[in-house]
Amino acid sequence: MPAEWERHAATWIAWPHHQDDWPGKFEPIPWVYAEIVRHLACHEKVEIIVNHKAAEQIAQKVLRQAKALSNSVRFHRWPTDRVWTRDYGPIFVKRRSSDRQSSGRLSTEDQSAGRALMATNWRFNAWAKYRNWKKDNAIADQVARTLRVPQMMPEYEVSGRKKAIVLEGGSIDVNGRGTLLTTEECLLSKVQQRNRGLTREMLEKTFERYLGIKKVIWLGRGIVGDDTHGHVDDIARFVAPDTVAVAVERDSRDPNYEPLQQNLRRLRSATDQNGKRLRIVELPMPAAISFQGRRLPASYANFYIANGLLLVPTFNDKNDRVALDILAEVFPDREVVGIYCGDLIWGFGAIHCMTQQQPVS
Repeated sequence: MPAEWERHAATWIAWPHHQDDWPGKFEPIPWVYAEIVRHLACHEKVEIIVNHKAAEQIAQKVLRQAKALSNSVRFHRWPTDRVWTRDYGPIFVKRRSSDRQSSGRLSTEDQSAGRALMATNWRFNAWAKYRNWKKDNAIADQVARTLRVPQMMPEYEVSGRKKAIVLEGGSIDVNGRGTLLTTEECLLSKVQQRNRGLTREMLEKTFERYLGIKKVIWLGRGIVGDDTHGHVDDIARFVAPDTVAVAVERDSRDPNYEPLQQNLRRLRSATDQNGKRLRIVELPMPAAISFQGRRLPASYANFYIANGLLLVPTFNDKNDRVALDILAEVFPDREVVGIYCGDLIWGFGAIHCMTQQQPVS
């Protein structure tokens, strides 16, 4: 699995339509999307999934008014349940020419394909929490077929039966060299349990088999308010093969303080695929954001790395500038742009959650 900073052919997103994800705050959400598309389209192609023709017309109108509609934007009319393509879209990998055989389920057409780019199609079940997920679960297959790339559907065996493995893109992060970050809270907890009977050791073998991972770094818990129960893209992200940006809460009274300190300690003692210690870059957390009595999962770690561009969520917080400056030092070759996500985060996701990169072939 390539690192996110490696060259993209495109970014995939889904146009917002499920108003219940932002009850009472849906109106500004399409405009947040338009601002994100406006910046992305200056650097790479943007593939936008819409429910139907009428939805495409609405999206085009919004993008046109925001001066974000260009030849770099293309639409696909596929129904979705929600917009979080990071979690239900295909996770792309590049395979070596020798990687012709796999224990994953491949179609006959895919088995004969020789393309370097490949899509891993993991099962999606709405974070083991919501009932409406079947439309989203079909998207990875539709993307792979549209791109005409081989796809692999990871499976595991439990009680003598083979089952598709559930994995969301936001639950993992990689350095492109064979090391993966994830959390025990998301992948090993019995709360919102994705894969009953799939152990830590089985998961590590799964990551090795399907994503080329040699080393898994297990962090503990995610942040308060995270609807996914511990996605790593809110707390720690690779920003270089040997460097991790990690969210740190400075206020010892905040409920995020101790879990994030524990993650920081684990990272400081962790090593990469070659046994080398990692360089750690600490990112501050914004002040707590709540709406309708609920703490929201606001974090600067939910940034997205595009071609020549870094999109960073901001929250009208004093630490916005601090986080942007830190990330600008980490990515001196990219334009660093803050996107206000104070409204978007009411849907329990931000910029990384809504995007999925397609590497170049």
